[in-house]
Amino acid sequence: MSNYLKCLKKVNGKSTGIFAAGVLFGTAGIKVLASKDAKKLYTNCTAAILRAKSCVMKTATTIQENAEDIYAEAQQINEERAAAEEVVTDVEETDVEEADAKETDVEESFKETETEEA
Repeated sequence: MSNYLKCLKKVNGKSTGIFAAGVLFGTAGIKVLASKDAKKLYTNCTAAILRAKSCVMKTATTIQENAEDIYAEAQQINEERAAAEEVVTDVEETDVEEADAKETDVEESFKETETEEA
């Protein structure tokens, strides 16, 4: 019995009280969290979160579609520019070839004139 009394003397009343209060609040908390009202609150919160998720997903889909449209239009613009540059390059090359051909004709005519005169 004296060992039992020694044990009780070592027990701190403040710590024991805090522990008992924790157990009491924990038990009461579990009962509150498991009540019908709490379940209704959880259900409403979950429904609100699902609505928010749906709204966010719709917005994300719209943004993605717009980005795809912008990308496609940008590609089309670049293709049109590349095609226009090819046409300009072809026209320039044709003009240079024609000018070279005229120059060659003029030189040949000049040579023919020189040989006829000699």
